[in-house]
Amino acid sequence: MDATAITDSGTSRSAASITLQDVGKTYPDGTVAVGDFSLEVRAGELTVLIGPSGCGKSTILRMINRLIEPTRGTILLDGQDILKRNPVELRRHIGYVIQNVGLFPHQKIGANIGTVPKLLGWDSARVKARTEELLELVGLDPAKYRDRYPHELSGGQRQRVGVARALAADPLVLLMDEPFSAVDPIARGRLQEEFLKLQAEVRKTIVMVTHDIDEAVRLGDRIAVLAEGGKLQQFAPPAELLSRPSSAGVASFVGADRGIRRLAVTPVRDALQPSDGLQAGDRPTVDITGTLHDALAAMLTVDSAEVIVVEDGRPVGTVSRSAIFDTPAPAEA
Repeated sequence: MDATAITDSGTSRSAASITLQDVGKTYPDGTVAVGDFSLEVRAGELTVLIGPSGCGKSTILRMINRLIEPTRGTILLDGQDILKRNPVELRRHIGYVIQNVGLFPHQKIGANIGTVPKLLGWDSARVKARTEELLELVGLDPAKYRDRYPHELSGGQRQRVGVARALAADPLVLLMDEPFSAVDPIARGRLQEEFLKLQAEVRKTIVMVTHDIDEAVRLGDRIAVLAEGGKLQQFAPPAELLSRPSSAGVASFVGADRGIRRLAVTPVRDALQPSDGLQAGDRPTVDITGTLHDALAAMLTVDSAEVIVVEDGRPVGTVSRSAIFDTPAPAEA
């Protein structure tokens, strides 16, 4: 399997599905890190694994790239059994981002990003071009950062370089183990926003581990909630998880304020009403790409009962407080 798979029609693509079938990990002392775990990760989606400490999230992630060997079960990447692949060769085609980045301190940023392409035999011109392309993609000027060392960058900048390095060989899959937890909250928010924009452009299959439910809701296309022993409690899109937790345990984990969190993942379109000739200056405004959380925040800021929804600066409708509270929960995906 190449880094970028070729379909039967001869076209290339940049994402692949991941299938875990009854996967488990039991250590020699009898400790069950992961029970019989099954999950289908769709190609091009960002799936978040979340749960309490010790529930097997990172173990599952490491089994996907064979840093940890499963005791039982099957893991398929793009329909191929990873246990039949050379683990070193497999890992060269899976991007991996960890909490503390893991950049080589003695190598410059350009060399760090080009590590895997060099191992894959890319020529120097191609490696350089890819390095500069990725630095631009993650918002770092190649001329300014390519020849710096990791200690000369901020934590947020190093994290961006870590993402760039993981994407260097254009892998089908990106694994991320609490990638933003080591930076301060303000930088984390910016990194999350930039990462969403990046994912919208590259559309990789991503499996991310986090302890932060707000991060999971903000970034994930689907969220897998795990319990101790790697037991899957619920697997659903964020809005569905928040509106219809499958058990009291899941409800407790996602929090009593899950209704507020659901507003942050519900588009304003879901509560849009006719504008009745209102002009943009008559009420606070929110963009059509916003969420119900954005709309409610705008209302509360000026104590208004509704906001005008605009698209390209033109009013397209309104959203009222009552409409927000009456918006039904999303249907199951």
